[in-house]
Amino acid sequence: MLYILAILLYIAMIGFVAYISKNKIKGFSDFFLGGRSVNPWMSAFSYGTAYFSAVLFIGYAGKIGWGFGMSALWIVLGNALLGCYLAWGILGKKTREMTQRLNISTMPEFLEIRYNNKKLKAVTSFIIFLFLVPYSASVYKGLGYLFEQIFGIPTIYVLLLMTTLTGLYLYFGGFVAATLADFIQGIIMLIGVALMLFFVVGTSTVGGIDNVIPALYSISPQLVDPVGPPGFVALASLVILTSLGTWGLPQMIHKFYTIKDEKSVKCAKWVSTFFALIISFGAYFMGVLGRLFFPTAPPTYMGLPTFDMIIPTMVDTALPNWVAAIILVLVLSASMSTLASLVLASSSAVVVDFLKEMKPNITGNELMKTMRIVCLMFVILSFILAIFPTPIISLAALSWGLVSGCLLAPYALGLYWRGTTVKGVWAGIITALVVMLGGSAVVGLSSSLIPTLSAISIVLPIFVVYFVSLFTKKMDKRYLDYIYDTGFNSENKNNDNRNGNGNDFNLENHEIPEKVNIRYKKIDNKE
Repeated sequence: MLYILAILLYIAMIGFVAYISKNKIKGFSDFFLGGRSVNPWMSAFSYGTAYFSAVLFIGYAGKIGWGFGMSALWIVLGNALLGCYLAWGILGKKTREMTQRLNISTMPEFLEIRYNNKKLKAVTSFIIFLFLVPYSASVYKGLGYLFEQIFGIPTIYVLLLMTTLTGLYLYFGGFVAATLADFIQGIIMLIGVALMLFFVVGTSTVGGIDNVIPALYSISPQLVDPVGPPGFVALASLVILTSLGTWGLPQMIHKFYTIKDEKSVKCAKWVSTFFALIISFGAYFMGVLGRLFFPTAPPTYMGLPTFDMIIPTMVDTALPNWVAAIILVLVLSASMSTLASLVLASSSAVVVDFLKEMKPNITGNELMKTMRIVCLMFVILSFILAIFPTPIISLAALSWGLVSGCLLAPYALGLYWRGTTVKGVWAGIITALVVMLGGSAVVGLSSSLIPTLSAISIVLPIFVVYFVSLFTKKMDKRYLDYIYDTGFNSENKNNDNRNGNGNDFNLENHEIPEKVNIRYKKIDNKE
């Protein structure tokens, strides 16, 4: 009864948030960007709740904590320092400044304008929409396992319920609803993690915090080593995948577009870092404790050992009902926040980056209506993929490897390095696709090598983009002066009457994106 009450209260909260958010939406900018006026605490919580979902609590924490032992906590440091602190510190302020000045609202739009290449926008939009679906599906699967273990409800019905709830919540509230809900859900997650650890550590199976290390050592001495049984390469791959990987995920970068101002970035950086430390530690340490509950093999699901069932089984058997109800809402909260970010990022790839290209005169209301429909389509696609029996960690790693591998290097290098070229970017994207898709085809989606392939597909394109850019034609200096807001003035613009080759700066021949044309006209008017 407690479980049902907790779920009903959560659904009521989501409904209330969607209702009040609907009244605050005056146009497409509010629906998708929150009017670019989100305060730092809400931005930080939105970033953190998008970061951690059922994929972490059910998929990663269970399998990695069980397999690596105490060395899984290196991933916690990576998530907090690399995935949050450095991400906000290096990317946050620069992204906010550049996207605001150039009137950019999506990652493909940034790449189009930074590299003056419409094909780049089209291809990356397709990559985002297609390959974020597996990650969304992995979130649904995590929720399905948890609900089935606690309620005995078949996963398919849980997936249907979550699909409906996500679709309605986003359809009516958009980013405004997502951000407000993220803040509330973030508080639920912090309380839930603290309660979860307190009660699990106090069980007779664990025997208190002082008994954790000796108990793990008695199972296998390697479980308390600096690097656990799977080895250094596997551990380093997971740190890179789950920490550096966030730098290229559009649903994470989207938080930088929407924050109120550049000064707010510093506050958001610290808040999101501490949030990540608490949530990530709680999840992975829970997974480590799972080894004490299942010393030799994970619990079974449909007759087969399944790592994804470790945390759900612990929640169901080791916690008081009222705590389990809170944990249920915790995972639900984390997952709904992630799903909201995923759906908005993916849907924008279709609506903002494709539809506006085909219909330049489309109104804001038409964009908003279309965005709502595409959100529902994405949710349905994720539901369909979630039905198939693929491990959660493999679905998430495949998605992160493909999307972040294709986008991280062009985005991060493009923010700071004027020397990044279009050919370098294309070489990086092709490298990521070949490594991830080719490698997955060879080893299979259920292989333990998928996270390592994902890490390679994230890191290797950085070097490829850099070295190819060194030896290929640079973009026009005057165009880059405008992009980076250095040395630009109307006299330079008006004196340039050369015919370009598509990458050269030439305003009169409209060889730069229309948004940049509009921006130049605004500068002219001021002068």
